[in-house]
Amino acid sequence: MVDIREVKALEVLDSRGKPTIKAYMKLVGDNFLYSVCVPSGASTGINEAMEIRDGDQKRFGGNGCLKVVESINTFFKEKLENKDFLNQSEFDNYLLELDGTKNKTKFGGNCLLALSLVFAKAHAGNLKIPLFEYFSLLANTVPKLPTLTINLFSGGKHAGGQAPIQDILLVPQVDSIQAALEMTYNIYYKAASNLKESHNMRLLRADEGGLSPDCNIADELFDHAKQAILDCGYVLGQDIFLAVDVAASHFHENGQYNYHGKNISSIDLIEKLAQWQKKYSIISIEDGLEEEDWDHWPELVKRLNGCCEIMGDDLLCTNPTLIKKAQASLAATALLLKVNQVGTLSEALESFKLAKNKDWRVTVSARSGETEDSWLADLAYGLGADYIKIGSITQSERLSKYNRLLEIEAGIY
Repeated sequence: MVDIREVKALEVLDSRGKPTIKAYMKLVGDNFLYSVCVPSGASTGINEAMEIRDGDQKRFGGNGCLKVVESINTFFKEKLENKDFLNQSEFDNYLLELDGTKNKTKFGGNCLLALSLVFAKAHAGNLKIPLFEYFSLLANTVPKLPTLTINLFSGGKHAGGQAPIQDILLVPQVDSIQAALEMTYNIYYKAASNLKESHNMRLLRADEGGLSPDCNIADELFDHAKQAILDCGYVLGQDIFLAVDVAASHFHENGQYNYHGKNISSIDLIEKLAQWQKKYSIISIEDGLEEEDWDHWPELVKRLNGCCEIMGDDLLCTNPTLIKKAQASLAATALLLKVNQVGTLSEALESFKLAKNKDWRVTVSARSGETEDSWLADLAYGLGADYIKIGSITQSERLSKYNRLLEIEAGIY
């Protein structure tokens, strides 16, 4: 039984300087103050749990979170303090009952997730177990370190939109987090050096720390990635693979895809993705088509199944209903799991289980607006996720999670 003594919240800033929520909780018989910060996305799907923002243009351009802070410090304080819960599921279900809406439109997914996660951290602390062990117990999984997928180049909404695709990622094929980070460091800074020489440009970074060169053609970015890998003495397709987040919803207009100023069909885009996969040893394609292009996602899977993972992000929004739909129509083979897309930890775990029950690969993912909180690393390890997608190897909000994985790998927790 978990008996809550105190609940409160504070508006803090994320990695983009925009407000987000930090929630705090104390339990009866435990004097420790537990806290957790929640992330926020820039590339958001239409089916994601709603974030509540203040809308006051005089504060943070309308992005303030004081309404959520007030909800936690008044309404949820009254509802949660001096109340006990049997487990995480009972707590999350209570939150969902209090909100009572489909997409968390009453209190906001950012509100419910902050409470859901801080309860998890407090319960784990009360049980005197590491947070990853708590996640593992909830999901009935065997913890294991995930393979890293690390941003090298970024475009789309994560950068200046100079290239339509959102991210090109490195996927090192090594047996440790430390070795993967060493390999990525070499490639990242070699790519930066090459760009300085070829484009006479300084190192520019996108929201998640990826390099953001002035290359408006996606193929050029892939070529730069391949060259940096070769220059470092690695073999593409053996020592390291590439992954791509296409984020196709963001260049989809009127039933077609505006790719480099030219309208192309879904079938044309699928063929383009197939060419990239073969030429650049791509191991995973995320959001290769627009999130409502359900008629063509099965075609994408049919075309590339067996060559690489076809992963749904905006398509699925970590939503159990959408995952079931995709599984029934054979529209994807992998899930990008973002807890704040669905709103509570229990719902995210349901999505995880649905994916694994169909032998889908699961990537636990950060968001573009992150904080220095490292709970995501514990989640990926505790679930035994196949991959983790944090961002690049720069910026403290990314490094906190990589460094937590290094601690776990070293047995320091």
